[in-house]
Amino acid sequence: MTVTSDAPAALVAGAWEALRTVRDPELDADVVSLDFVAECSVTEDGVAHVRLRLPTYFCAPNFAFLMVADAWDALSQVEGLSDVDVTLIDHFASDAINAGVAARAGFVSSMAGTEVGEAVEELHDLRRSFTERAMMAGTDLVVRPMMRAGATPEQVAGMTLADAPDSDDLRRLRARRRELGIPADDDAPLVVDPVGRTVGLEALPLHLRKARSYQVGVDANTSICKGQLAVRYGL
Repeated sequence: MTVTSDAPAALVAGAWEALRTVRDPELDADVVSLDFVAECSVTEDGVAHVRLRLPTYFCAPNFAFLMVADAWDALSQVEGLSDVDVTLIDHFASDAINAGVAARAGFVSSMAGTEVGEAVEELHDLRRSFTERAMMAGTDLVVRPMMRAGATPEQVAGMTLADAPDSDDLRRLRARRRELGIPADDDAPLVVDPVGRTVGLEALPLHLRKARSYQVGVDANTSICKGQLAVRYGL
């Protein structure tokens, strides 16, 4: 990635922190850690210029649109920035995505008349679907180590979030639950389904197998994307 700036260091740092809140919805990881930020610069008059890149030329345009739009939204909240310019590079739908996000148009309007003209609905449901998957994968990351350490299914079924050891994985799980409108306080059940219903003992084994499958999928896709990005850009 390229980091250039004539602006105060605090403003540049704020731009980077904002980008760390922007996630790839499928990988549930931020665009900075994934090395999707090709350039981040801030001019003397406070204009942030960000270029985003993806592992392949044909990465799903709906995911790409979400990341560009989320980056624009996140940077727009940084105090001291006078304007924001976010550009997706090296992607078959980059022109449509960049123009649509800059105009604050939705996905359907942005894709009309392009190679992605089949877009028929906005991305709210897609975002929720992948947040639900991230919550399930996060459940695996929190619960599996506890069961390896000796926790029984009966114990896990009765646990609250406060019973789980504090960790980055637990904090991320709480965050995903909040995004879904699911209780994430200490007294909330540890294991819930994607709509917030407590998973009882009988349903727990299947639920945890599903959670594990989601996490395996995230790990596999992350590894593939990182490898493709490295090959594409010589990282």
